Amino acid sequence: MHGTIESAAKLNELRARATSLPLEQFDPGDPELFRTDTFWPYFDRLRREDPVHYCKDSMFGPYWSVTRYNDIMEIETNHSVFSSASALGGITIRDIDPDLRRESFISMDPPRHAAQRKTVAPMFTPTHLDNLALSIRERSAECLDNLPRGKVFDWVDRVSIELTTQMLAVLFDFPWEDRRKLTRWSDIATTIPGPDGLVATEDERQAELTECAGYFARLWKERIEQPPKSDLLSMMAHGAATRDMDAKNFLGNLILLIVGGNDTTRNTMSGSIYALSQHPEQYRKLRENPGLLDSFVPEVIRWQTPLAHMRRTALADFEFRGKQIKQGDKVVMWYVSGNRDEEAIEKPYDFIIDRARPRTHLSFGFGIHRCVGLRLAELQLKIIWEEILKRFDHIDVVGEPKRVYSSFVKGLETLPVKITA
Repeated sequence: MHGTIESAAKLNELRARATSLPLEQFDPGDPELFRTDTFWPYFDRLRREDPVHYCKDSMFGPYWSVTRYNDIMEIETNHSVFSSASALGGITIRDIDPDLRRESFISMDPPRHAAQRKTVAPMFTPTHLDNLALSIRERSAECLDNLPRGKVFDWVDRVSIELTTQMLAVLFDFPWEDRRKLTRWSDIATTIPGPDGLVATEDERQAELTECAGYFARLWKERIEQPPKSDLLSMMAHGAATRDMDAKNFLGNLILLIVGGNDTTRNTMSGSIYALSQHPEQYRKLRENPGLLDSFVPEVIRWQTPLAHMRRTALADFEFRGKQIKQGDKVVMWYVSGNRDEEAIEKPYDFIIDRARPRTHLSFGFGIHRCVGLRLAELQLKIIWEEILKRFDHIDVVGEPKRVYSSFVKGLETLPVKITA
């Protein structure tokens, strides 16, 4: 079942279009397909007929799409040919003006990547996560206890954004009263400027990111003058590989950590409510057996796939699956497609909270660039659901979500719900 597509009739219509359109006209990176949740049949066909597909013309220029699970893993681990470097375009389908590119450790190749990543890794050790779990539970309980009963409200704003933003503020030791700035900067970092976007122009977007850099520069100065502490900013300020970053690398790493800590968890938190509303038998199963949370959490992360893709740039001409990729070509690994690949995942379109191997998914990436905070994301989701199951018999989704206009962030902007009084 395609859980997020509104009706069988609409799905059939989409399938017919995806079937009749010549493959050379496929542009799976069109953000409109993601805003309308109509991309699924296109990826289904690409996996079957053209798993390494070239799009000649799009709003993002020409690009290759890699759509099968095992092919994505192969590209992901071949650093000698496929680069993440920001100087070549970085990790998203959208090209950034060369003057505005900012390095972060996810947009570096080995060996530089490892040194900067290692600086923040202590935040995500088991001991540190055990300490964080106590405050996550406390904040989750308080957030849920303050939700209205018997009235419609937006789950994304009241729960998903609020809890992930609180977590980010803790990770950075960021001024609590200003924490929603982190949400805003995360959204600005990934938005596509335009008349219906968060900002109308790229200049407006850059102005807000400059504000972000200025705010954090003040905090950085404080951390340098203090003894090392256990927040991300202090770790970077005192880390050998990060304390002398230039301004662009500094902002690049900040944006990476803000988006990584915000968008992924926020969108999976929202997606979990929506997925269960679409699969009431799974919701019943979870209520009857909360012990299934250990497999429910990775299954919902697979199901939602909060970041739809990552991109690489070819460093040399390379033949892959019979296709000739040229040096400089943009290669997009579609995690959202790999997570529905029938050859790698049994019944991938079914939402099954007690899957035998729920961690077989690509939502966190693969190899050296695998999400550094994945255990924290899983922990947050597990705790919020433990607290939900203690309090509420059912959370009803009462309307369709509004989805993000993006083929990178796969998220929900709003999700109207009601908790029965």
